[in-house]
Amino acid sequence: MVQKYQSPVRVYKYPFELVMAAYEKRFPTCPQIPVFLGSEVLRESRSPDGAVHVVERSCRLRVDAPRLLRKIAGVEHVVFVQRNVLNWKERTLLIEAHNETFASRVVVHENCSYTVSPGPSRRDPLPAGTPAPSPLSRPGPRQGACRGKEVIEHYLNELTSQGTSHIPRWTPALGREEDACGQAGQDPGSLEADRPSSAPCPALEMVSSDGDKLDADYIERCLGHLTPMQESCLIQLRRWLQETHKGKIPKDEHILRFLRARDFHVDKAREMLCQSLSWRKQQQVDLLLQTWRPPALLEEFYAGGWHYQDTDGRPLYILRLGQMDTKGLMKAVGEEALLRHVLSVNEEGQKRCEGNTKQFGRPISSWTCLLDLEGLNMRHLWRPGVKALLRMIEVVQDNYPETLGRLLIVRAPRVFPVLWTLISPFINENTRQKFLICSGSNYLGPGGLVDYLDKDLIPDFLGGESVCNVPEGGLVPKSLYLTEEEQERADQLRQWSETYHSASVLRGAPHEVAVEILEGESVITWDFDILRGDVVFSLYHTRQTPKPGPREQLIDRGWVLGRDYSRVEAPLVCREGESIQGSHVTRWPGVYLLQWQMHSPPGSVACSLPGVDDVLTALHSPGPKCKLLYYCEVLASEDFRGSMSSLESCTSGFSQLSAATSASSSGQSHSSSLVSR
Repeated sequence: MVQKYQSPVRVYKYPFELVMAAYEKRFPTCPQIPVFLGSEVLRESRSPDGAVHVVERSCRLRVDAPRLLRKIAGVEHVVFVQRNVLNWKERTLLIEAHNETFASRVVVHENCSYTVSPGPSRRDPLPAGTPAPSPLSRPGPRQGACRGKEVIEHYLNELTSQGTSHIPRWTPALGREEDACGQAGQDPGSLEADRPSSAPCPALEMVSSDGDKLDADYIERCLGHLTPMQESCLIQLRRWLQETHKGKIPKDEHILRFLRARDFHVDKAREMLCQSLSWRKQQQVDLLLQTWRPPALLEEFYAGGWHYQDTDGRPLYILRLGQMDTKGLMKAVGEEALLRHVLSVNEEGQKRCEGNTKQFGRPISSWTCLLDLEGLNMRHLWRPGVKALLRMIEVVQDNYPETLGRLLIVRAPRVFPVLWTLISPFINENTRQKFLICSGSNYLGPGGLVDYLDKDLIPDFLGGESVCNVPEGGLVPKSLYLTEEEQERADQLRQWSETYHSASVLRGAPHEVAVEILEGESVITWDFDILRGDVVFSLYHTRQTPKPGPREQLIDRGWVLGRDYSRVEAPLVCREGESIQGSHVTRWPGVYLLQWQMHSPPGSVACSLPGVDDVLTALHSPGPKCKLLYYCEVLASEDFRGSMSSLESCTSGFSQLSAATSASSSGQSHSSSLVSR
């Protein structure tokens, strides 16, 4: 079995020559690395001009294992052979190492490189960065890189204390320099400009094969302590996203949360992160803080809000669950509005963490929640309310992992164990460990809130001195409850949103969905509701592979109808409020394109340049003009008895969300049917 480990990039803010001098001080012995027993030079050579120095050493490392195990194995140390190629002219150091001990059983190859990163000018002296772990710092893959950097910095400090703070760059001999200048047609004096000056130095770094890097200062300032293995996992996942993910790449802090949630198992974290990114795109969560405005009723009766920070600098969110009428809120605004509000709280929490990271100068990636349960009673155990709470927990755990740093529970009543029994199985173990319960009435004393909050920030309703602006909650008047019809419509919207997709259609930017058909005869079925505006629905066929364009547009503007693609369904004008179902029996394999485009009123003037007017109009459009929800599926022709989804959609209430359903219209052909409710 082959195992591969890729070290993260380390950076030194020192000139290359000084780093090399510190590196050489590690030989023949290095007290800073206890497992390194010593080394001897096997072979050494230099190029004629002295620019390249090659050293091959035999290095002995103590076996880091219990004494009994070492006796059983019959070895006290292992031998590695290390070959260093130092090029003073190119300013690179390449290190290759392999094991001699147990070489017949297991083979270990290790490669490391020091290189100078491109600076603002080739005339500037270039400072330096750090390598991956070498055999001389092999306590283990999780420790090697850190130990290697600590050792180099130790010897750099030693050189500085001895008065060596600058080492001139290598230059060729005078005769060779003149020859080189003569061959290049240059004045020998022009080479002086390439020698060291007092200009600022860019960084030299150990560059991995793909060029990824993490600056040590950036890690310490924004990400916090990471082992080399954890850095490597972050680099791997970030590189995979850059190569495969279309759209915005998450920040390192966001990626790191998913890695921590899956104990740095890259494959599991990648799967979880991809599902979350798809969910964020579908739910348009990235725009939530700009678009979500909680109903006035929520602002008045939702007893939660932000309140400064805890002693660790984490943003503090206070939730007075015991004072909140969860049943009344659900009946007044619906489950979806509550979920959107909870998501907005989590989005705001991440934003505040970034702000506190900049404010306090250290990485803060999670927030603290203070949960006050005074007033909790059996009303809070209302079954639909508990079910909604479990759904919110699931959504938050899947998409905001490792954002909760601590949950402080105070004033828990006797009914709390019942609630905890209901919800605790749905909370993962890592999150449950962050729950801290301050039992009894002495929650202000030692072991209570004062251990986590500054005294002057403890809320006044808990006996502190800080004025807290979190709403007090209270019972929601029944006169504000949704009617049964409104509640049913909200429930349908929630259920359908889990199956149906939403789309916005702009003028000149239709929404298109590609369906690939491998067999000649299959059945494509669709069901969509027009929530806003009027659209024209069409179905096309092509044997070419469409390439995604802007705004989900797949039909290339260079395609010619009748040559590159053909229309297999006559266009159908769909008015606002209509609900359309239909099907099409395919004749040929290939790609079928379902298209929704904005309906243009009769008499509109076409532009002399096809497509230009549409593009300009779309770019200057103030926002989406049409909105729809749709669902489509492909059935084998022998199994087709009418789409089950289309049949079930007869109970749809989407048409009631906008205007009253207009008169039915239908379009029929030998192979299709379109039905409008």
